[in-house]
Amino acid sequence: MDDISLIEKAKSGNISALNTLLSENYSILLGYVIKMTGNPDISQDIVQETMLKAVVNIKKFIPKAKFSTWLITISTNLYRDLLRKTKNLELIDETIESKDLGPEDSVISNIQYKAVKEILLKLPFEKRSVFILKHYYGYKYEEIAEILKCPIGTVRSRLHNSIKFIISEMDRRRLI
Repeated sequence: MDDISLIEKAKSGNISALNTLLSENYSILLGYVIKMTGNPDISQDIVQETMLKAVVNIKKFIPKAKFSTWLITISTNLYRDLLRKTKNLELIDETIESKDLGPEDSVISNIQYKAVKEILLKLPFEKRSVFILKHYYGYKYEEIAEILKCPIGTVRSRLHNSIKFIISEMDRRRLI
């Protein structure tokens, strides 16, 4: 069943259709929020609150964009609110676990991953969100503009500045 049919059924009160929509989009949403916050605990809270808002407001959803775009918009707004409330979020480091890498390669990968994660988290929210939506999730400029409620030119500018900053930081750290 396609998303449009599921959305219509969910709006009519079909719990199974709503559950399917939420389940199918959970990993996309969680991945996005973890990349944005850099903190798995805060991410879980935001994702849970996003899912709750989606359930409560499903009848208000107008399917002019993908359901995942709507969820990402909700989570972006929740994260923006959280940033307004607190400027000092504790970051929890993650490690890359790969059985395909030897010990030396695994250590190097972890160091590179942490460095890139630190660089991304140094970007202001507005630039970080544009970069993640474009390069991790492949959203089009128009979709990003709608999610972040800003003009397409602003999206392009933020993306350009983000890439410029990331490249200069990676060069400074001798990662490229």
